Amino acid sequence: MEFLIKLINEEDKRNPLTDSEIAKMLGISRAKVSKMRESLSIGDCRERRREILTKNIEEILKDDPSISERALTLQLNKKGFKICRNVVSKFIKNEKKFKINRNKIEVVNKTSPKNGINLRNEEKDMAFNSFIGANGSLRPQVELAKAAILYPPNGLHTLIYGETGVGKSELAECMYKFSIETGIKAADSPFISFNCADYVDNPQLLLSQLFGYTKGAFTGADTNKIGLIEKADKGILFLDEIHRLPPEGQEILFSIIDKGRFRRMGEVDETRKVNIMIIAATSEDVESYLLSTFRRRIPMFIELPGLKSRPLEERYNMIINFFKQEAMKINIKIVVLLNVIEALLLYDAKGNIGQLKSDIEVACARGFLEHISKRTKYVTVDISHLSGEVAKGILEINKNRKNISKFISKNLEVFPNNEWGNDAAEQNSYALPADIYREIEDRYKKLKAQNISIEIINKLIADDLERNIQQLVQKVKGNRHNIIKNDLEQIVGHKIIYTVDSMMSTINDSPEYKDETLYYCLATHLAASYERILHNKTIYNPQLKEIKKKYHEEYCKAKEMCEIASSCLNIEIPEDEVAFIAMYLKAYSEKNTLNDNYIGIVVLSHGQVARSMLDVATKLIGENHACSMDMSFNESPSEALKRTETIVKKADRGKGVLLLVDMGSLVSFGKIISEKTGIPVRTCSRVNTLMVIEAIRRSVLPEATLDNIADSIEKEKHNYDLEVTGEEDSKLRPAIVFICITGNGAAKLLKKRVMDSLPDLDKKADLICKGYLTDDIYKDLEQLSNDENILAIVGTIDLNIRNIPFISATEIVNLKGVKLLKNIIDKQDDIIDYKRSQINDVSIKELFMDDLIFVDKGFKSKEEILNKALCSMEQKGYVTSEYKWSVFERENLSPTLLNRYVAIPHGDPTEVKRESIAVIKLQNSIEWCENIKINIIFLLAINDYGREKFKRLFKLVNDKRIFNRLQICKTKAEIKEVIVSGI
Repeated sequence: MEFLIKLINEEDKRNPLTDSEIAKMLGISRAKVSKMRESLSIGDCRERRREILTKNIEEILKDDPSISERALTLQLNKKGFKICRNVVSKFIKNEKKFKINRNKIEVVNKTSPKNGINLRNEEKDMAFNSFIGANGSLRPQVELAKAAILYPPNGLHTLIYGETGVGKSELAECMYKFSIETGIKAADSPFISFNCADYVDNPQLLLSQLFGYTKGAFTGADTNKIGLIEKADKGILFLDEIHRLPPEGQEILFSIIDKGRFRRMGEVDETRKVNIMIIAATSEDVESYLLSTFRRRIPMFIELPGLKSRPLEERYNMIINFFKQEAMKINIKIVVLLNVIEALLLYDAKGNIGQLKSDIEVACARGFLEHISKRTKYVTVDISHLSGEVAKGILEINKNRKNISKFISKNLEVFPNNEWGNDAAEQNSYALPADIYREIEDRYKKLKAQNISIEIINKLIADDLERNIQQLVQKVKGNRHNIIKNDLEQIVGHKIIYTVDSMMSTINDSPEYKDETLYYCLATHLAASYERILHNKTIYNPQLKEIKKKYHEEYCKAKEMCEIASSCLNIEIPEDEVAFIAMYLKAYSEKNTLNDNYIGIVVLSHGQVARSMLDVATKLIGENHACSMDMSFNESPSEALKRTETIVKKADRGKGVLLLVDMGSLVSFGKIISEKTGIPVRTCSRVNTLMVIEAIRRSVLPEATLDNIADSIEKEKHNYDLEVTGEEDSKLRPAIVFICITGNGAAKLLKKRVMDSLPDLDKKADLICKGYLTDDIYKDLEQLSNDENILAIVGTIDLNIRNIPFISATEIVNLKGVKLLKNIIDKQDDIIDYKRSQINDVSIKELFMDDLIFVDKGFKSKEEILNKALCSMEQKGYVTSEYKWSVFERENLSPTLLNRYVAIPHGDPTEVKRESIAVIKLQNSIEWCENIKINIIFLLAINDYGREKFKRLFKLVNDKRIFNRLQICKTKAEIKEVIVSGI
């Protein structure tokens, strides 16, 4: 550190030492130099040179105020600065002390206002208040904008450039407001905005709009017309998308910029005088689209960055502002759910701020439509109101949660009067069961829109219904101290209270219904039901038949109670409503008291897979009680076990926890955690999205048990191992199966899409539509394979059935899948090989590379072998860095011995970039695991489509003849020859 201080004190102040140069002198790393320097509060080389460079630039400008950047750089070089023009240009642009002008550079004098300019304190400037980032990331740009306006006598013509939607027009408007605010322009001075792109197909009309024309200037010019330039006199003319202005238009602007004069179209001798400031904007490359002669006449250039480059907090402020604008438009409160804010903060808004605003407008429109149809008190914007592209932003939350949590932690409430606060109405303790009807209707509509069959819709809604009612009961019980009968009467009315009193008289003798909260639930529920019946709204209970059969005793009591209610209220109460009352009675009976519990679900995987699977399942099922945990490949099993134990404790609700895991050490976690905590835990391995969906759906059913769910999932998991031989039988008719997860509606649409491209397909093969939820799909396919030759499965979900290629819906849409189907039909005897050719597969012979064959390298241990080979594979681009850790973890789980003579270490196939196999041949055997020594290792990097290759490799290394030949090989060439000849 003393040497570092000495070096810096003795350095040439005009050319300070860089951290790299210091590191080389001291013989240490650059990172260590930077750390030492920062600990001493010493700036980097640019900061250390700033003062002397500024002083020298000021001296040069004093002698030659009109000096160019090029000449300035030469002068600095003569003074001993080793500096290029580009560095000088950036320095001047970033230093507030200097004002940038393409023709000259001036020192800004902030203390002496000129020409009567009303320079006010920055805190009082209102013009840029609405320009988010003006005091943050865009402060340099705003300073330039202010400088352009303040420059005497009439400001500097300015070009604002940047991607589409970054706020160029907004900055121009702020500049105009600033000119009024500071007295540069009169309060009534015009601001004329013109988008050159509006007339791009008609250059003559574009020029006539700008410059005006005289009578007879062209066909149709019947009168004289004033142009926008004249209208902008004594004000500002904003020309958006100026790159659309043709060259002749740019040339006409020369005389305005140079002399303040121009001619209308058709004028020959007369010129007109104007006093305007031009602000132009473009989203294109300035040098490519604008004449160099025009560029030289624009002294001020301001670049606005894209939304990606802006801080998240500024983006959050934009989001708030846009929602405020929408609340003002519709004059109603808007509640934006937290996950919507997170998605808007993190999605890739390709159109920048304009895109963000547009997407918020669309989301508000969808939320408003729902508000109108449901007659809610305010507009709620939830994740379903966002487009798919915007909703994807939520997938980035784990990477950004820490940053976001600094400024957002709850739903956003926006009021039309721009005030913030809580809606007192939302503090009501009474949760009216009208929500039950609303939830049923909403769920029904959403599922129906997905072309799900009525049977499946009823099943899904019925599964949720009991739980919803039971949760409502628990909520009322939890708020018992807030319930006062007099308050309740004011909410539901005297008539409902009288009716419920009469209904309760029929069950007063039953001890299981003594809980007073049943009274309040029945009162609020009946009030909502009564309102629906009066307005002729349907009451629908999808569990009616099940309740009559399963809860016969409660149904009979409920029927008697509803007969009393019908008499008291003078209405006819339908059977579906009787079933609802029966469900309340069941929920309160002592013999089946609800404990607000369900099976905890925890999804565990390596990499970033668990979260993705859970997101899909949550979106489809509508449940969010399940948890996920992604384990990185460099995380030790002990650390992962501790994290899993914490999550399991959190997920447990009294009925145990089901772990859905992918592989490796995660499989053993359940038993360890169960023994340590006493929480019942079951584990199901080889998790996939379908398994997560089924587990979550079943976990909330009232009668579900941990063992029942685990056993059923294990049983169904074996269905994934279904294998169809794929061998063509001349007696079997070819078939193509179309499948969708939610029903066969989408499957039929895919079939139609294929038929549009291949109209004769149904003549060559049977086209069969199936739904994952509506059919016992694996059983059906197994039976179907006895009668049909299944050539391919097309759909939205891959069933992973061996020997049958899967074609995704996306491939069908982009026609790649259609081409594949046609080839499959034409070449039925080569289905699997063709599918592989579509994914750029390679033969197994090509997997053995010369640079991945290691012979007698003197390795001393298994770890050294794996580390050397894996590092080589990573450096050559065969695998990712994460692959190495997955191989080591797999080995820690259990040694990968194919037999007692050959090891085949391997890792996560998703981390394979290019398939390959490394071969290590040792002179002396090393211990691979306890009591087993080997000298031949095949290190595999094979992806998911490599199952056939693995079989062939297995056959190769189990061939004693091949093994014996490998033992005597001494060169790479000999090893490769033996392997290739044996395949």
